[in-house]
Amino acid sequence: MRIKDNTLNWQLNVISRIIVGLVFIFSSFVKGVDPLGTSFKITEYLTTWTFGPLSFDWLVPMAPVMSMALITLEFTVGMMLIFGSFRRITAITLMLMMFFFTVTTLYDAITNQVTDCGCFGDAIKLTNWQTFYKNVVLDVFTVWIVITMNLRRKKRTERDILLTAFAIVIMVIFGLYNINNEPCIDFRAWKVGNQMIDLDESLQVKSYVTYRNTATGETEEFAAEELVNKMQDPEWESNWEWESSRVEDPHEIKADGFSMLDMDMNDHAQEFIGSNDYLLIVTIHHLDKVDEKGLQAIQRVVEYANENGIQLVLLSSALAEEVEAFLYENKLDELEFYFADVTAIETMARSNPGFLLMKDGKVLGKYHHRHYRNLFDYKLD
Repeated sequence: MRIKDNTLNWQLNVISRIIVGLVFIFSSFVKGVDPLGTSFKITEYLTTWTFGPLSFDWLVPMAPVMSMALITLEFTVGMMLIFGSFRRITAITLMLMMFFFTVTTLYDAITNQVTDCGCFGDAIKLTNWQTFYKNVVLDVFTVWIVITMNLRRKKRTERDILLTAFAIVIMVIFGLYNINNEPCIDFRAWKVGNQMIDLDESLQVKSYVTYRNTATGETEEFAAEELVNKMQDPEWESNWEWESSRVEDPHEIKADGFSMLDMDMNDHAQEFIGSNDYLLIVTIHHLDKVDEKGLQAIQRVVEYANENGIQLVLLSSALAEEVEAFLYENKLDELEFYFADVTAIETMARSNPGFLLMKDGKVLGKYHHRHYRNLFDYKLD
Protein backbone atom coordinates (compact mmCIF):
# COMPACT_ATOMS: atom_id res chain seq x y z
CA MET A 1 0.00 0.00 0.00
CA ARG A 2 1.53 3.29 -1.12
CA ILE A 3 0.70 6.42 0.89
CA LYS A 4 1.14 9.84 -0.68
CA ASP A 5 3.92 11.88 0.84
CA ASN A 6 1.89 14.99 1.57
CA THR A 7 1.67 17.32 4.54
CA LEU A 8 -1.50 15.80 6.02
CA ASN A 9 -0.21 12.23 5.99
CA TRP A 10 3.09 13.35 7.46
CA GLN A 11 1.38 15.32 10.23
CA LEU A 12 -0.80 12.30 11.08
CA ASN A 13 2.36 10.21 11.26
CA VAL A 14 3.97 12.66 13.67
CA ILE A 15 0.83 12.87 15.84
CA SER A 16 0.53 9.07 15.96
CA ARG A 17 4.18 8.66 16.90
CA ILE A 18 3.90 11.23 19.69
CA ILE A 19 0.74 9.68 21.16
CA VAL A 20 2.07 6.11 21.15
CA GLY A 21 5.53 7.27 22.22
CA LEU A 22 4.20 9.15 25.25
CA VAL A 23 2.11 6.13 26.31
CA PHE A 24 5.17 3.86 26.00
CA ILE A 25 7.39 6.27 27.95
CA PHE A 26 4.82 6.67 30.73
CA SER A 27 4.22 2.92 30.89
CA SER A 28 7.93 2.11 31.02
CA PHE A 29 8.60 4.81 33.63
CA VAL A 30 5.97 3.61 36.11
CA LYS A 31 7.24 0.05 35.64
CA GLY A 32 10.87 1.19 35.80
CA VAL A 33 10.14 2.73 39.18
CA ASP A 34 9.49 -0.81 40.41
CA PRO A 35 11.13 -3.46 38.17
CA LEU A 36 10.70 -6.12 40.85
CA GLY A 37 6.95 -5.52 40.82
CA THR A 38 6.99 -6.05 37.06
CA SER A 39 9.01 -9.25 37.49
CA PHE A 40 6.41 -10.49 40.01
CA LYS A 41 3.71 -9.83 37.41
CA ILE A 42 5.71 -11.67 34.73
CA THR A 43 6.12 -14.57 37.18
CA GLU A 44 2.35 -14.61 37.64
CA TYR A 45 1.91 -14.94 33.88
CA LEU A 46 4.54 -17.65 33.59
CA THR A 47 3.03 -19.74 36.39
CA THR A 48 -0.62 -19.18 35.44
CA TRP A 49 -0.61 -19.62 31.69
CA THR A 50 -0.61 -23.16 30.31
CA PHE A 51 -1.58 -24.39 26.85
CA GLY A 52 -2.19 -28.11 27.13
CA PRO A 53 1.13 -29.74 28.02
CA LEU A 54 3.00 -26.46 27.39
CA SER A 55 3.88 -24.47 30.51
CA PHE A 56 6.33 -21.65 31.21
CA ASP A 57 7.40 -22.38 34.80
CA TRP A 58 10.95 -23.00 33.63
CA LEU A 59 11.25 -19.33 32.68
CA VAL A 60 10.46 -18.03 36.19
CA PRO A 61 14.17 -17.57 37.17
CA MET A 62 14.48 -15.25 34.16
CA ALA A 63 11.61 -13.00 35.26
CA PRO A 64 13.84 -10.15 36.64
CA VAL A 65 15.86 -10.09 33.39
CA MET A 66 12.68 -10.20 31.30
CA SER A 67 11.29 -7.34 33.39
CA MET A 68 14.30 -5.09 32.75
CA ALA A 69 14.35 -6.05 29.05
CA LEU A 70 10.66 -5.21 28.60
CA ILE A 71 10.92 -1.90 30.46
CA THR A 72 14.06 -0.84 28.57
CA LEU A 73 12.64 -1.84 25.17
CA GLU A 74 9.37 -0.02 25.85
CA PHE A 75 11.16 3.16 26.94
CA THR A 76 13.60 3.05 24.01
CA VAL A 77 10.85 2.54 21.44
CA GLY A 78 8.87 5.38 23.01
CA MET A 79 11.83 7.76 22.74
CA MET A 80 12.59 6.69 19.17
CA LEU A 81 8.95 7.23 18.16
CA ILE A 82 8.83 10.75 19.53
CA PHE A 83 12.16 11.81 18.01
CA GLY A 84 11.66 9.92 14.75
CA SER A 85 14.84 7.89 15.08
CA PHE A 86 15.31 4.76 12.93
CA ARG A 87 11.70 5.08 11.80
CA ARG A 88 11.50 1.84 9.83
CA ILE A 89 13.07 -0.36 12.54
CA THR A 90 11.04 1.41 15.22
CA ALA A 91 7.76 0.95 13.35
CA ILE A 92 8.35 -2.78 12.81
CA THR A 93 9.39 -3.27 16.44
CA LEU A 94 6.31 -1.35 17.59
CA MET A 95 4.06 -3.47 15.38
CA LEU A 96 5.45 -6.70 16.86
CA MET A 97 5.14 -5.39 20.43
CA MET A 98 1.56 -4.20 19.95
CA PHE A 99 0.60 -7.50 18.32
CA PHE A 100 1.97 -9.35 21.37
CA PHE A 101 0.33 -6.95 23.84
CA THR A 102 -3.04 -7.06 22.07
CA VAL A 103 -3.19 -10.85 21.83
CA THR A 104 -2.04 -11.23 25.43
CA THR A 105 -4.58 -8.80 26.84
CA LEU A 106 -7.41 -10.25 24.74
CA TYR A 107 -6.64 -13.71 26.13
CA ASP A 108 -6.49 -12.18 29.62
CA ALA A 109 -9.83 -10.45 29.16
CA ILE A 110 -11.50 -13.66 27.98
CA THR A 111 -9.99 -16.05 30.56
CA ASN A 112 -9.32 -13.63 33.46
CA GLN A 113 -6.51 -15.93 34.60
CA VAL A 114 -4.40 -12.88 35.45
CA THR A 115 -6.70 -10.18 36.78
CA ASP A 116 -4.33 -7.22 36.29
CA CYS A 117 -1.87 -7.07 33.41
CA GLY A 118 0.36 -4.56 35.21
CA CYS A 119 0.83 -2.48 32.05
CA PHE A 120 1.00 0.70 34.15
CA GLY A 121 2.57 -0.93 37.21
CA ASP A 122 0.85 0.01 40.45
CA ALA A 123 0.29 3.59 39.30
CA ILE A 124 -2.94 2.97 37.35
CA LYS A 125 -5.06 -0.14 37.65
CA LEU A 126 -7.11 -1.17 34.62
CA THR A 127 -9.43 -4.12 34.15
CA ASN A 128 -8.42 -6.66 31.53
CA TRP A 129 -11.05 -5.41 29.09
CA GLN A 130 -10.00 -1.78 29.65
CA THR A 131 -6.41 -2.78 28.93
CA PHE A 132 -7.43 -4.59 25.75
CA TYR A 133 -9.47 -1.61 24.49
CA LYS A 134 -6.53 0.67 25.29
CA ASN A 135 -4.33 -1.53 23.12
CA VAL A 136 -6.90 -1.53 20.30
CA VAL A 137 -6.78 2.28 20.25
CA LEU A 138 -2.98 2.19 20.16
CA ASP A 139 -3.19 -0.38 17.37
CA VAL A 140 -4.97 2.17 15.18
CA PHE A 141 -2.09 4.62 15.57
CA THR A 142 0.43 1.79 15.15
CA VAL A 143 -1.05 0.75 11.81
CA TRP A 144 -0.73 4.31 10.52
CA ILE A 145 2.85 4.56 11.80
CA VAL A 146 3.73 1.35 9.95
CA ILE A 147 2.12 2.24 6.61
CA THR A 148 3.67 5.72 6.64
CA MET A 149 7.10 4.70 7.95
CA ASN A 150 8.76 5.48 4.61
CA LEU A 151 7.47 9.06 4.38
CA ARG A 152 10.27 11.63 4.32
CA ARG A 153 12.89 9.06 5.21
CA LYS A 154 16.26 10.41 6.23
CA LYS A 155 19.69 8.95 6.73
CA ARG A 156 20.69 7.68 10.12
CA THR A 157 22.54 10.32 12.06
CA GLU A 158 24.79 10.43 15.08
CA ARG A 159 21.86 11.99 16.92
CA ASP A 160 19.75 8.89 16.34
CA ILE A 161 22.50 6.57 17.54
CA LEU A 162 23.21 8.68 20.63
CA LEU A 163 19.51 9.01 21.46
CA THR A 164 18.95 5.24 21.26
CA ALA A 165 22.05 4.51 23.34
CA PHE A 166 21.04 7.16 25.88
CA ALA A 167 17.52 5.71 26.21
CA ILE A 168 18.87 2.21 26.84
CA VAL A 169 21.53 3.29 29.33
CA ILE A 170 19.33 5.69 31.30
CA MET A 171 16.53 3.16 31.75
CA VAL A 172 18.93 0.37 32.74
CA ILE A 173 20.53 2.63 35.35
CA PHE A 174 17.13 3.81 36.58
CA GLY A 175 15.79 0.26 36.81
CA LEU A 176 18.85 -1.12 38.59
CA TYR A 177 18.70 1.74 41.10
CA ASN A 178 15.12 0.86 41.97
CA ILE A 179 15.96 -2.84 42.22
CA ASN A 180 18.73 -2.12 44.74
CA ASN A 181 16.58 0.31 46.72
CA GLU A 182 12.95 0.60 47.62
CA PRO A 183 11.16 2.16 44.57
CA CYS A 184 11.89 5.90 44.35
CA ILE A 185 8.15 6.52 43.87
CA ASP A 186 5.85 4.25 45.86
CA PHE A 187 2.41 3.65 44.33
CA ARG A 188 1.48 0.88 46.78
CA ALA A 189 -0.73 0.85 49.86
CA TRP A 190 2.19 0.83 52.32
CA LYS A 191 3.65 4.11 51.13
CA VAL A 192 5.51 6.14 53.76
CA GLY A 193 3.03 8.58 55.28
CA ASN A 194 -0.06 6.46 54.60
CA GLN A 195 -2.53 5.87 57.42
CA MET A 196 -3.10 2.12 57.28
CA ILE A 197 -5.91 1.94 59.84
CA ASP A 198 -8.43 4.46 61.16
CA LEU A 199 -8.12 4.75 64.93
CA ASP A 200 -11.23 6.90 65.48
CA GLU A 201 -13.26 4.74 67.88
CA SER A 202 -16.43 6.74 67.21
CA LEU A 203 -16.64 5.31 63.68
CA GLN A 204 -19.06 2.41 63.45
CA VAL A 205 -19.18 -0.67 61.27
CA LYS A 206 -21.79 -0.20 58.52
CA SER A 207 -23.74 -2.92 56.72
CA TYR A 208 -25.17 -2.64 53.22
CA VAL A 209 -27.52 -4.92 51.32
CA THR A 210 -28.18 -5.03 47.57
CA TYR A 211 -31.67 -5.96 46.33
CA ARG A 212 -32.90 -6.62 42.80
CA ASN A 213 -36.28 -5.53 41.46
CA THR A 214 -37.98 -8.69 40.14
CA ALA A 215 -39.97 -6.71 37.57
CA THR A 216 -37.33 -4.41 36.06
CA GLY A 217 -34.11 -6.22 36.98
CA GLU A 218 -32.58 -3.03 38.42
CA THR A 219 -30.44 -3.34 41.54
CA GLU A 220 -30.12 -0.92 44.42
CA GLU A 221 -27.96 -0.87 47.53
CA PHE A 222 -29.45 0.06 50.90
CA ALA A 223 -27.91 0.79 54.28
CA ALA A 224 -29.11 -1.70 56.91
CA GLU A 225 -31.16 0.89 58.81
CA GLU A 226 -32.74 2.11 55.57
CA LEU A 227 -33.66 -1.45 54.61
CA VAL A 228 -35.60 -1.95 57.85
CA ASN A 229 -37.95 0.88 56.86
CA LYS A 230 -38.29 -0.46 53.30
CA MET A 231 -39.28 -3.93 54.47
CA GLN A 232 -42.20 -2.56 56.48
CA ASP A 233 -43.90 -1.97 53.12
CA PRO A 234 -45.40 -5.34 51.96
CA GLU A 235 -45.64 -4.13 48.36
CA TRP A 236 -41.95 -3.22 48.28
CA GLU A 237 -40.93 -6.56 49.80
CA SER A 238 -42.93 -8.50 47.20
CA ASN A 239 -41.17 -6.72 44.32
CA TRP A 240 -37.58 -6.90 45.54
CA GLU A 241 -35.33 -9.86 46.31
CA TRP A 242 -31.98 -10.10 48.09
CA GLU A 243 -28.89 -10.27 45.90
CA SER A 244 -25.79 -9.53 48.01
CA SER A 245 -24.50 -7.84 51.14
CA ARG A 246 -21.30 -6.22 52.33
CA VAL A 247 -19.82 -4.79 55.53
CA GLU A 248 -17.82 -1.59 55.67
CA ASP A 249 -15.43 -1.68 58.63
CA PRO A 250 -13.58 1.63 59.06
CA HIS A 251 -11.03 -0.15 61.26
CA GLU A 252 -9.91 -2.64 58.61
CA ILE A 253 -6.32 -2.50 57.37
CA LYS A 254 -6.23 -0.47 54.16
CA ALA A 255 -4.39 -3.16 52.22
CA ASP A 256 -6.20 -5.96 50.40
CA GLY A 257 -5.57 -9.43 51.76
CA PHE A 258 -3.29 -8.33 54.59
CA SER A 259 -3.10 -10.40 57.76
CA MET A 260 -0.69 -11.24 60.57
CA LEU A 261 -1.46 -14.81 61.54
CA ASP A 262 -0.03 -16.66 64.54
CA MET A 263 0.60 -20.39 64.75
CA ASP A 264 -3.08 -20.98 65.54
CA MET A 265 -4.21 -18.91 62.53
CA ASN A 266 -5.46 -16.02 64.68
CA ASP A 267 -5.14 -12.64 62.91
CA HIS A 268 -3.31 -9.93 64.90
CA ALA A 269 -3.13 -7.34 62.11
CA GLN A 270 -5.43 -4.75 63.69
CA GLU A 271 -3.73 -5.18 67.06
CA PHE A 272 -0.23 -4.52 65.72
CA ILE A 273 -0.91 -2.00 62.94
CA GLY A 274 -3.23 0.00 65.20
CA SER A 275 -0.74 0.10 68.09
CA ASN A 276 -0.10 3.47 69.73
CA ASP A 277 3.53 2.51 70.30
CA TYR A 278 6.38 2.26 67.83
CA LEU A 279 6.37 -0.97 65.86
CA LEU A 280 9.10 -2.38 63.62
CA ILE A 281 8.05 -5.01 61.10
CA VAL A 282 10.72 -7.13 59.45
CA THR A 283 9.29 -8.42 56.17
CA ILE A 284 10.65 -11.53 54.46
CA HIS A 285 8.72 -12.66 51.41
CA HIS A 286 11.24 -15.38 50.42
CA LEU A 287 13.11 -16.86 53.37
CA ASP A 288 15.45 -18.89 51.16
CA LYS A 289 16.66 -15.73 49.39
CA VAL A 290 17.87 -13.82 52.48
CA ASP A 291 21.58 -13.28 51.88
CA GLU A 292 24.37 -12.56 54.37
CA LYS A 293 23.89 -8.78 54.16
CA GLY A 294 20.17 -9.19 54.74
CA LEU A 295 20.81 -11.37 57.78
CA GLN A 296 23.27 -8.86 59.22
CA ALA A 297 20.70 -6.11 58.70
CA ILE A 298 18.08 -8.09 60.64
CA GLN A 299 20.51 -8.69 63.51
CA ARG A 300 21.45 -5.01 63.76
CA VAL A 301 17.80 -3.89 63.58
CA VAL A 302 16.90 -6.35 66.35
CA GLU A 303 19.66 -4.84 68.51
CA TYR A 304 18.42 -1.33 67.72
CA ALA A 305 14.82 -2.24 68.63
CA ASN A 306 15.90 -3.80 71.92
CA GLU A 307 18.06 -0.81 72.84
CA ASN A 308 15.21 1.62 72.16
CA GLY A 309 12.32 -0.41 73.57
CA ILE A 310 10.60 -0.77 70.20
CA GLN A 311 8.33 -3.75 69.61
CA LEU A 312 9.62 -5.79 66.71
CA VAL A 313 7.95 -8.63 64.81
CA LEU A 314 8.90 -10.66 61.79
CA LEU A 315 6.38 -11.24 59.02
CA SER A 316 7.06 -14.14 56.68
CA SER A 317 5.33 -16.30 54.09
CA ALA A 318 7.42 -19.39 54.88
CA LEU A 319 6.28 -22.45 56.81
CA ALA A 320 6.44 -22.24 60.61
CA GLU A 321 9.18 -24.87 60.92
CA GLU A 322 11.28 -23.05 58.30
CA VAL A 323 10.98 -19.74 60.14
CA GLU A 324 11.81 -21.37 63.48
CA ALA A 325 14.87 -23.10 62.00
CA PHE A 326 16.04 -19.83 60.39
CA LEU A 327 15.71 -17.89 63.64
CA TYR A 328 17.39 -20.62 65.71
CA GLU A 329 20.34 -20.99 63.34
CA ASN A 330 20.93 -17.23 63.37
CA LYS A 331 20.45 -16.73 67.12
CA LEU A 332 17.22 -14.80 66.61
CA ASP A 333 14.91 -17.34 68.26
CA GLU A 334 13.47 -14.73 70.64
CA LEU A 335 12.06 -12.79 67.70
CA GLU A 336 8.26 -12.89 67.54
CA PHE A 337 7.00 -13.95 64.11
CA TYR A 338 3.72 -14.03 62.19
CA PHE A 339 2.59 -15.16 58.76
CA ALA A 340 1.11 -13.42 55.72
CA ASP A 341 0.54 -14.12 52.05
CA VAL A 342 3.68 -13.68 49.95
CA THR A 343 1.98 -11.12 47.68
CA ALA A 344 0.88 -9.06 50.67
CA ILE A 345 4.46 -9.00 51.99
CA GLU A 346 5.91 -8.11 48.58
CA THR A 347 3.44 -5.22 48.47
CA MET A 348 4.67 -3.93 51.83
CA ALA A 349 8.34 -3.88 50.83
CA ARG A 350 10.25 -5.08 47.78
CA SER A 351 13.42 -5.58 49.78
CA ASN A 352 13.99 -9.08 51.14
CA PRO A 353 14.27 -8.47 54.05
CA GLY A 354 12.69 -5.06 54.42
CA PHE A 355 11.88 -2.92 57.46
CA LEU A 356 8.78 -0.84 58.21
CA LEU A 357 8.56 1.58 61.13
CA MET A 358 5.01 2.32 62.27
CA LYS A 359 3.10 4.13 64.99
CA ASP A 360 -0.60 4.92 65.46
CA GLY A 361 -1.41 3.02 62.27
CA LYS A 362 0.85 5.21 60.14
CA VAL A 363 3.85 4.17 58.05
CA LEU A 364 6.69 6.34 59.34
CA GLY A 365 9.54 4.79 57.39
CA LYS A 366 10.39 2.00 54.97
CA TYR A 367 13.94 0.76 54.56
CA HIS A 368 15.77 -1.54 52.16
CA HIS A 369 18.08 -3.96 53.96
CA ARG A 370 21.07 -2.43 52.17
CA HIS A 371 20.23 0.90 53.80
CA TYR A 372 18.95 -0.27 57.19
CA ARG A 373 21.21 2.25 58.96
CA ASN A 374 18.91 5.03 57.74
CA LEU A 375 16.39 3.65 60.22
CA PHE A 376 18.70 4.63 63.07
CA ASP A 377 18.53 8.28 61.97
CA TYR A 378 14.77 8.47 62.55
CA LYS A 379 14.06 10.77 65.52
CA LEU A 380 11.90 8.84 67.96
CA ASP A 381 9.56 10.78 70.24
